[in-house]
Amino acid sequence: MLETRSDKITEAVNYALLTLVSVIVLYPLLFVLIASISNPESVLRGEVWLWPKDLTFVGYERILSNPEIMRSYGNTIAYTLVGTAVNLVMTIAAAYPLSRKDFAGRGFFTALIVFTMFFSGGMIPTYLLIKKLSLLNSFWVMIIPSAISVWNVIIMRTFFTTGIPPEMQEAAAIDGCTNMQLLMRVVLPLSMPVIAVMVLFYSVGHWNAYFNALLYLNDRGMYPLQLILREILVQGQMQEMVDVSDDSLARSMMDAEAIKYAAVIIANLPVLMLYPFLQKYFVKGVMIGAVKG
Repeated sequence: MLETRSDKITEAVNYALLTLVSVIVLYPLLFVLIASISNPESVLRGEVWLWPKDLTFVGYERILSNPEIMRSYGNTIAYTLVGTAVNLVMTIAAAYPLSRKDFAGRGFFTALIVFTMFFSGGMIPTYLLIKKLSLLNSFWVMIIPSAISVWNVIIMRTFFTTGIPPEMQEAAAIDGCTNMQLLMRVVLPLSMPVIAVMVLFYSVGHWNAYFNALLYLNDRGMYPLQLILREILVQGQMQEMVDVSDDSLARSMMDAEAIKYAAVIIANLPVLMLYPFLQKYFVKGVMIGAVKG
């Protein structure tokens, strides 16, 4: 089918707009990356735009030599790995029964679960509950309160309902599959797109989480990376990495700027590395899981 002149103009405008949006979205991240390896003095003078100037890695050196940041990095990795695994198990355990039409009370339990998405006990009652359960200052306080997302349960339930043919499940049941075998051998292998989406959603959520740590953790040895990053970027607390006694005040301020940019890159690097591996599943999983049913 031949394109008309108006089609070509529309396509050109779409490409131009998408290119502009991509530049607007990507440039801040590119600038932070460039600034993290540039001379902080040049960055503050506004001389850095698209290319590094006076290449330096002082920000990364200070961060990687700081034991508190490395410890918080390890904590965040542990919270993300364990938390995502728990999230997947809980979400699948809730979504699969709700997707089965032969599950008695499916509508009631769905309504009960959705109700919690709109109404909660509030911050203070939740804190008192966490304290009563003796979870304060523990590893599991970063895992259990966020063990399941109602929104993600709905997405996965809808995928199971619309993306897995009922005839296939019936055939497996006729062949003698139990419900657990049906889930493990038929449903989950066919659900890789939505599982990949859940892994991305949950892992990014755990990686960026700091509010629960701010409320429930007092032991700095258990702080996640984002809480340390908050102290560096928002509160300007980096005395251990910038030693004023050894350098001049101006040099210390320059190093502090380099540390801020390097901290942003180090904090976001794992997520940026994870996304390309899951991208091919992302659109398919979200679109199928978003179909009403």
